[in-house]
Amino acid sequence: MKNKELSGKKYFELTEEQRISWLRLIRSQNVGPATFRDLISHYGTADSALEAIPDLAKRGGAAARIKVCSREEAERELTRVKLSKSRLIGMGEPDYPENLRNADSGPPLLCVKGNVGILKQKAVAIVGSRNASISGLKVAERFSMQLGEHGYTVVSGLARGIDTAAHAAAIKSSTAAVFAGGVDVVFPPENEKLAEELLANQGAIVSEMPMGWQPRAKDFPRRNRIITGLSRAVIVVEAARKSGSLITARMANDSGRLVMAVPGSPLDPRCEGTNSLIREGATLVTNIDEILETLNPIDDEADALNSDISEKERDLFEHETTEKADLGIAVRDRIIGALGPSPVSVDDIIQFAQATPGEVQMTLLELSLAGKIERHPGGLVSIIYEFSS
Repeated sequence: MKNKELSGKKYFELTEEQRISWLRLIRSQNVGPATFRDLISHYGTADSALEAIPDLAKRGGAAARIKVCSREEAERELTRVKLSKSRLIGMGEPDYPENLRNADSGPPLLCVKGNVGILKQKAVAIVGSRNASISGLKVAERFSMQLGEHGYTVVSGLARGIDTAAHAAAIKSSTAAVFAGGVDVVFPPENEKLAEELLANQGAIVSEMPMGWQPRAKDFPRRNRIITGLSRAVIVVEAARKSGSLITARMANDSGRLVMAVPGSPLDPRCEGTNSLIREGATLVTNIDEILETLNPIDDEADALNSDISEKERDLFEHETTEKADLGIAVRDRIIGALGPSPVSVDDIIQFAQATPGEVQMTLLELSLAGKIERHPGGLVSIIYEFSS
């Protein structure tokens, strides 16, 4: 690990060995961003965490031996990343996007193809219906072009409809596409040419998934949290009552991002979701002046927030191992008893179970690796319904 100073900020750089170990850890079964951070926090290094995973999963009640990513698998992935002219950037490294590093669920490793520098710029996400109306497409194009003219990177998911219009209009300024699959898997395939144009014009493609990964339905909500994490605000142009764009908007709201929505006709089902967002408190916007007026105070606050590396990031790099929590059966049962299908905070679990933070962290690690709990925005956790203590 190297430490260097850049413009008054302290950054860390992963060594090649650390990058392999981080990749092995995040690619191991049942290890997501929150579990990754908890493992490093408790065990000090990725290598120590990798050694502990099988026993932790067994204590958590895993039905079978957990799959730990091998060194060979990690090295093969790194080779594919380099051959595709992409990069794997660790949280806390200089090129990791500042907006995303301050999000609750930022991935420990981010794969980026193209111009990494635009991810450090102020950014706004534009999302909406895949089956967009002509007026919706025109609004997305206009907002995207105007945001680019005012120095914003436009972030979206390269999906059909609103996403496609937003990217296309921002190609000459600055745009980043977040993929649900690997950075080398364009979805939908019809947007391959747009992806090529995006890269040729100093844009970027971003993903947390392995090279070659074909996106599944459940990967898109994970993708959406990165879209919101990269952005200071999310603009929803059109969205049906049940749509991925509404999921993105809720994720943005949960993570403290501003949500803006374009009002639409009450006769158009593609606008039911955006109209509902406005009723629930999203900022109504109809032109670029309203957007910029809303963004100005957000920009000032974000600049202050991004002034230094966070403690969350410092904890990800090598440090001395914390003392292992000695869990008794009664303590573990109380902690498990505090969990239910509704998300609860770690502080509430500590209070309810009369346990120490270390005991709760260790139990949650065991249950997480065994696939028994689900992590939610804001550090909340819930037990998976089928599981009973």
